[in-house]
Amino acid sequence: MKQILLPIALIAGLVATALAAPASAAECYADYKAKRDNPLKLHYGIVQLRGGCDRQSARAEVSARLQQNGWTLLNVVSVFGPEGLQGRRANAGRFYLRF
Repeated sequence: MKQILLPIALIAGLVATALAAPASAAECYADYKAKRDNPLKLHYGIVQLRGGCDRQSARAEVSARLQQNGWTLLNVVSVFGPEGLQGRRANAGRFYLRF
């Protein structure tokens, strides 16, 4: 009986870990630089990522969201968790969590 309980506990732990992963992904942010032409406008902003929490995924997601609003992504500066929000908020100004 103990042999059966151990695998069940292991499976339950793995399932709990897998279910917790999307919640942590919701707490992922990227800061970026973007531009708009004619006339040239630049901005620095912060977005909450809905997809992957890595620079490559962030670049694709942020670029698509900005393009819908007439902006072109220049670069993703960094990807970070909620602990990095307050230190960047003032610099992002009106582009803090706008897109």
